[in-house]
Amino acid sequence: MVERSPEEQAAIESTKAPLLSHLMELRTRLIRVAVVFVVAVFVGYYFAQNIYAFLVQPLADVLAGQDRRMIFTALHEAFFTLLKVALFAAAFVTFPYMSIEVWKFVAPGLYRNEKHAFLPFLVATPVMFVTGGAFVYYFIFPLAWKFFLSFELPAADGGLPIQLEAKVNEYLSLSMKLIFAFGVSFELPVVLTLLVRVGILSTETLINKRRYAILIITIIAAIITPPDAISMVALAIPMYLLYEVTIIIGRLIDRQRQKRDAAEVHQS
Repeated sequence: MVERSPEEQAAIESTKAPLLSHLMELRTRLIRVAVVFVVAVFVGYYFAQNIYAFLVQPLADVLAGQDRRMIFTALHEAFFTLLKVALFAAAFVTFPYMSIEVWKFVAPGLYRNEKHAFLPFLVATPVMFVTGGAFVYYFIFPLAWKFFLSFELPAADGGLPIQLEAKVNEYLSLSMKLIFAFGVSFELPVVLTLLVRVGILSTETLINKRRYAILIITIIAAIITPPDAISMVALAIPMYLLYEVTIIIGRLIDRQRQKRDAAEVHQS
């Protein structure tokens, strides 16, 4: 057994307390998130029919004036669809809160004496997430649904028409996936700006790696959107513009940092 000096033993004991403190803080924050999420699920299920009506409205607008319907083909499908809607609503509503809890847990170790600089990220996280969800709902959905409905065909002589009979479960799954995916994608400038602010990433790196960023953004847009060019381009363009916004913000951060360093040198 290795004998430790009193100084080494004291150093080990001193590191245990902060570690336990961080673990207790993490446990507390996870419990908060879980409680908030469960409460949000119950509230979401209570309003599930209203949320369903909201999510299906873009398709209803495209089909306005037509005698159309949505169907389910299994006895339990409608119930589990409403439950899925409640889970989605809870995830959408609590995601900004989850992000804030994560930021609050990480921030002290990143900023220490600059906690005031953390406030913009706390504000931007929920704002950008909601902005992404609103963008896909009000802009992408109408374009994408019109595109897919354009493949309906009338009945030929003696034939049968090709007409949409949308399953409620499949429609809501696609809609909720896109809303959540766009919301997360719009967090790009928040994450990159935070990395620049901390010093893990530099503005010059963002500028020099722009071509790779375009490729990655295109791949991400192709994966998370429906298989049509309209939706893919509609996500890729805003993500690239947000990338450029990050570069502008990064330059502003670099200037502030240079001014602060120059002021400290002047005072010394």
